[in-house]
Amino acid sequence: KSPETGISKERVEQLFNALMNIPADFKPLRKIQKLIEEKVKLYHEKEQLDWSTGELLAYASLLTDGTPVRLSGQDVERGTFSHRHAVLHDESTNAEYSRLSKLSDNQAHFQIYNSLLSEFAVLGFEYGYSIANPNALTIWEAQFGDFANGAQTVIDQYIASAETKWQKMSGLVMLLPHGYEGQGPEHSSARLERFLQLCAENNMIVTNITTAANLFHMFRRQLKWDFRKPLINFSPKANLRHVRAYSAIEDFTTGGFKEVIDDASIKTASKVKRVVLCSGKVYFDLSEKQMADNRQDVAIVRLEQIYPFPAKQLAELRAKYKKA
Repeated sequence: KSPETGISKERVEQLFNALMNIPADFKPLRKIQKLIEEKVKLYHEKEQLDWSTGELLAYASLLTDGTPVRLSGQDVERGTFSHRHAVLHDESTNAEYSRLSKLSDNQAHFQIYNSLLSEFAVLGFEYGYSIANPNALTIWEAQFGDFANGAQTVIDQYIASAETKWQKMSGLVMLLPHGYEGQGPEHSSARLERFLQLCAENNMIVTNITTAANLFHMFRRQLKWDFRKPLINFSPKANLRHVRAYSAIEDFTTGGFKEVIDDASIKTASKVKRVVLCSGKVYFDLSEKQMADNRQDVAIVRLEQIYPFPAKQLAELRAKYKKA
């Protein structure tokens, strides 16, 4: 099961304001300034956070807890699909401003590096860093999911097997963008099935997350556990700006990571004749069809954590619908 990883609403507001507060003498690119203003509007008018803000909020909460955060990969400062914007550039001077370095006077160290195009070298280094400093959140992001192919030796020989071979725990997080987006080979080969073939004896965690709040809890859970496990998350592209991936503020202030998400649109469980289990962005396609047809006889359940398989949580849902 997952631990409680929510933070208070006061902290959410404090950290959100710190993330969105840009120095008066700094002028971000106009397009980026507009994006930030839209996030502020979403927060104040609808009390929601989008995907990228949920991610940055997770880092900010850890940093102000005293936990260092380290992120590397090609173009991670901006984010592969221009969503993260952890580091801004002044449109006149090209000066840089790190949004996660001015949260509080006594925060932990935030490190972010746009790395060279050698996945084997960079992932190998970050894996070693995660072992040397298990109390830091260490993240490597492949610019495209298939870029992990260049680091497959590190994944096979170390990340998936080092705990068994050498009793070495690692809390390294791998973010693999795209999943199966279509648009040709470069956009569809994060190879979820390859990672699942490497899974055994609870050696690592594989997730495919659909909400900003669950992403937030996913990062915080890595440090909350009293052990360390590598985590591979199949980061979406299509969902980064999807309005239904937004999360309400209360989802960040209560509970923890949800391995399974039940269908909140079902009003009466006894009317359900079929339960569809799915993962990732296909949920939104199915759900939109469900809503368009006003189907109350089909429940759509999201599997957010694929390994270790959340058998207990699914058994509880099965009992709920079977009983009904």
